[in-house]
Amino acid sequence: MSKTIRIKKGLNINLIGEAEKTTSKAVSSNVYAINLDDFHGVTPKMLVKQGGEVKAGEPLFFNKEQENMLFVSPVSGELVEIVRGSRRKILTLKILADKTQEFVQHKMFDVKEADAETVRAFLLKSGLWAFIKQRPYDIIANPDATPKAIFVSGLSTAPLAADMDYVLQGKEAELQAAVDALSALTPGKIHVSVGSNGSPLAQLSNVSVHSVSGPHPAGLVGTQINKIDPINKGEVVWTITPQDLVIIGETLLTGKFNAERVIALGGSVVKSPKYYTTKIGAEISTFLYAAGVNQEKFRLINGDVLTGSKTHPEGHLGYFNNAVTAIPEGDDYDFFGWNKPIFNKISSTRALTFSWLNPKKKYDLDTNTNGEHRAFVVTGKYETVFPLDIYPLQLLKACMVKDLDEMEQLGLYEVAPEDFALTEFICISKQPHQQIIREGLDLLHQEIG
Repeated sequence: MSKTIRIKKGLNINLIGEAEKTTSKAVSSNVYAINLDDFHGVTPKMLVKQGGEVKAGEPLFFNKEQENMLFVSPVSGELVEIVRGSRRKILTLKILADKTQEFVQHKMFDVKEADAETVRAFLLKSGLWAFIKQRPYDIIANPDATPKAIFVSGLSTAPLAADMDYVLQGKEAELQAAVDALSALTPGKIHVSVGSNGSPLAQLSNVSVHSVSGPHPAGLVGTQINKIDPINKGEVVWTITPQDLVIIGETLLTGKFNAERVIALGGSVVKSPKYYTTKIGAEISTFLYAAGVNQEKFRLINGDVLTGSKTHPEGHLGYFNNAVTAIPEGDDYDFFGWNKPIFNKISSTRALTFSWLNPKKKYDLDTNTNGEHRAFVVTGKYETVFPLDIYPLQLLKACMVKDLDEMEQLGLYEVAPEDFALTEFICISKQPHQQIIREGLDLLHQEIG
């Protein structure tokens, strides 16, 4: 290990319904969908008309701002619907899958001997570039930029998130191939963070491995960047999730784009929470009903409970998600809930709450916000769960008033919305921290670029 990182600030949210470490194959979905909101900042230009036939890995659209950046279909079939919103904005692409899948066959090359231009061209043409994100701005990486480093987090600390050590088992060859290719794109290091020496990522060569421990958000890549190699103005780093590395590596080794994922289905509402093998864009109902639900009213979340988006059983797995969570819907209120001892909820304070007495206890939390939106109350609590060397409250306020100078000086280049999910969870004022940061990043990108 090149460095051991111990995170002290944070908060573990232990929820009932963790996925059991057994994997089943989900029923094949009839229709797969790509939600364009997953590609923040991308302006799509369609390459396939509605009714057109595509193969798995065939481009569906490209980014108008970067025409060589292609986005491909996860399956072969017919593009049956292009869902549009106001001003004909493309919202969702729906593909009716073929019973027998056909793949685009890409020309293969020697990964270890390839130069940067060869790797870059392959990733852009094959649609794999969509998996590479950059900071600042938390958007799909600019292929014309050269990152000072690439970061991969193999540690999952979010509530009910997929265990990376488990889902990556047997994928060492794909991971190594992806790392070898990506190393050609940066003059710096590829930093890989793991929770234990038993992680498949810990055995990779050509990387700098870091052992990370501590409460959430220790597993977030933003926390690791801050502790390993912080971003300064004018610098760029790229980030990739481990399962996306597997897809990149498999495509490099076989020449075929395989959009397969192992996702964690969890939550107290799920009767048999466990892992399922499925594909990007699959219908959630294909594995949700196989696991079963034990109540009628529940919130289905595409992702984890802190950063995921609300969906429904007929919805589709997000492009970058490796978890689906179902928890009770919070549509009722406790009588005098603000003025009596609370034993069944998590709180970062000790005011009439007792979760601090038993930090390992698991809770069955619902979606109730336990309060209403109000002006910011300065309590100093954000700093207790925010391990980055940044003032979170001041940065949030700078984003709200659109003070570009303050946003720069307070470290907005270094963060993404997910870094503020925990401060949003404990916020007494019920402010939408992630939305505020997202809007601040968009404004900074638009004004400064």
